[in-house]
Amino acid sequence: MTSTIPTVPLRTLVQTDRTLRRLLTVTLVDTLGRGAFFTLTTLYLTLIVGLEPVAVGIGLTIAGAVGVASSLTFGHLSDRVSARKMLIVLHVVQGAALIGYLFVRDLPTLVIVASLVLLAQQGGGSVRSSVVGRAFRGEDRVRIRATMRTVTNVGIGVGTAVAAVPLALGTPFAFHLTMTIAGSLFLLSAVLVAGLDPRRVDVRREDPDAETPASAPVAAVRSPYRDPRFLWLTALMGVFGIQFGVFEIGVPLWVVAHTIAADVVVSPLLLVNTVVVVLLQVRMSRGTGTFSGAGRAMIRAGWLMVAACALWAGAGWIGGEGWGPATAVIVVLLAAAVAHSLAEITSSAAGWSLSFDLAPQERMGSYLGVYGTGYAVGAMIAPAVVTMTAIDLGTAGWAILAAMFAAAAAGVVLIARQADAVEVR
Repeated sequence: MTSTIPTVPLRTLVQTDRTLRRLLTVTLVDTLGRGAFFTLTTLYLTLIVGLEPVAVGIGLTIAGAVGVASSLTFGHLSDRVSARKMLIVLHVVQGAALIGYLFVRDLPTLVIVASLVLLAQQGGGSVRSSVVGRAFRGEDRVRIRATMRTVTNVGIGVGTAVAAVPLALGTPFAFHLTMTIAGSLFLLSAVLVAGLDPRRVDVRREDPDAETPASAPVAAVRSPYRDPRFLWLTALMGVFGIQFGVFEIGVPLWVVAHTIAADVVVSPLLLVNTVVVVLLQVRMSRGTGTFSGAGRAMIRAGWLMVAACALWAGAGWIGGEGWGPATAVIVVLLAAAVAHSLAEITSSAAGWSLSFDLAPQERMGSYLGVYGTGYAVGAMIAPAVVTMTAIDLGTAGWAILAAMFAAAAAGVVLIARQADAVEVR
């Protein structure tokens, strides 16, 4: 255990724990900037800078690979140097790099700037996970990650709404001003991060306390790369994490090209996802703080993703003209969006619980850096997987995705049950 905080209601914990309040504030400020900036990025690069879409795609793909490596690297570093200091530096780098987009003129400069942004973003994600793992304990960690996810969705939603202003004006100055403000928010976050208590968030080097199990010295030298169970968890959750790409990339393409729904329906579907996560992430994360609870949550997530894939596919079967078919396809699409969002919530909570509890406290950063890489790789391959299945093959492709998600969920459940059996013994 690295924290002496008792298990208390979340609201009380927020009110009494200064570290938690500061982490949530940093999360809100960061996501306001991210929501505003990333809504504008592609349009800014193509409409204002004048880059070809294919060049933008190449540049962002290369930067994505840098982000994957960053997740690993900074996770390991957070076990060796101050996580608080690293977060300060990474916030400064990300803020400066976001502002640096104003100087992008060609593919090489885009690769450099975008790589710096994703290096800081993905690396910071691993470091923040290790901070939560060290500063809190047990089920508190899952509740706090759920709260941070909720705050993230609120911040991105507000930031996205702010981005509507430069999009409506369409002038270079409006884009430049908004992007500068977004980058400056990360510089503000660097100041807020500096106020974190290093005794809570940095790795400890003193002797283990009385509550530390006798096996701690062995755990302290264990590498995540020599932990097959954790590597399988990382891989399986990375596969399940492709569901994010399904919603962000596959669903808009599917609705526009394969259903009779109006194109404008895409926006409400994305809004449904945000609303469901904001309203239910914390509530539906309850009970996942144990191996058995995480396993039950992952069972639900698997079935929900199978149902979501069936509903997305079913929306493409509805044809005809008039209010009847138009209403029916919207109802099916909304049902699919709700099922998909609930799968996202439950799988995220299960993954947080298992990754925290399977990671040795002394190697929290290394383990969570590896775990984050699974999601990063999943995000990188998601566009190709989604387009080659659902978009290219239609119903058969959705069936393939459903089977993939079900298999990944089943594997995670097996890991949770094995870990629970070991703990009981």
